[in-house]
Amino acid sequence: MTHYKTLTALGVIATTSFGGAVYAGSLADPVVETPVIEPAPMVVSGDWTGFYTGLQLGYADVDGPDDLDGDNGSYGFHAGYDYDFGDWVVGGEVDYDKTDVELNDGLAELESVARLKLKGGYDLGNTLVYATAGYAAAEVSGDSEDGAFAGVGVSYKISDRYMVGAEVLHHQFNDIGDVSGADVDATTFNVRGSLRF
Repeated sequence: MTHYKTLTALGVIATTSFGGAVYAGSLADPVVETPVIEPAPMVVSGDWTGFYTGLQLGYADVDGPDDLDGDNGSYGFHAGYDYDFGDWVVGGEVDYDKTDVELNDGLAELESVARLKLKGGYDLGNTLVYATAGYAAAEVSGDSEDGAFAGVGVSYKISDRYMVGAEVLHHQFNDIGDVSGADVDATTFNVRGSLRF
């Protein structure tokens, strides 16, 4: 019986010694490698077909005869629809800019410009470059003045839902303020943010 107890005690001591050596490891701290996680690239569709709407912030510069000129900031909104044919995109849009440009030493004031646009551009994937032209209506001291405009723009898709862009438009209005021969040119620059749906 004593012999059995001695063998059992030796077995327990040996097991404990080897187990401790296994758990002890080396004197150096264990090296834990952090897994490298690369973000998945955001895939944005190159298809421009669909409705969109958004806001714009810009600048208006009016140039006319005598004192019919001035400039000021502007802000507004836009809404439209584009159709993507592959390489080419066509569309239509309405937009409105509110401004406060004093003309003729404050005797007249350009209050707003509304536009009905046709657009045509080239599809570069996430970027669309386009030309636009159409009808413009300016509100000058409470009177509506008809005119035309043409310009260029660019839109960039941040995601399938959001895009940003910029436009430069040149307008021409005839006989502004009921003054015969008072032809006025107006140039606007807008930065735009839009939601697609």
